[in-house]
Amino acid sequence: MNDAMTLRGSCLCGAVTLSVEAERQNVAACHCQMCRTWGGGPLLAMESVGRATLEGEDHVSIYASSDWAERGFCRHCGTHLFYRLKTGEHYAVPVGLVDTGEAWTFDSQIFIDEKPGWYHFGNATQDLTGQQVFEAFQADQE
Repeated sequence: MNDAMTLRGSCLCGAVTLSVEAERQNVAACHCQMCRTWGGGPLLAMESVGRATLEGEDHVSIYASSDWAERGFCRHCGTHLFYRLKTGEHYAVPVGLVDTGEAWTFDSQIFIDEKPGWYHFGNATQDLTGQQVFEAFQADQE
């Protein structure tokens, strides 16, 4: 099932509620060093988020993790809420925030060149290196 949908979720303490419009029910894994440091493993996120709306924004802390992106989290309980480009054109939302049993499709992995050798996902995915990810985003900006 790949129909557009609106999903809701909240942080662990309930201070922040997130509503996302997803174009597809796809999940991607990011293996970059920053995502693995942030969450202790690969970030499993919805990459086809068209829009994200936050309630309780005064409880959200933003960390500029690079020159081009930032990460949002609840300042009370620490729940990871999103990764987004500073231009606001792309959101990645951890799928666990809004998962209520949807038929997710795990279809891509990015920064595959930074993935440690000690874990492996068994299903077939589109795999992109960090350079390929940056090239794809740059092409979208032109």
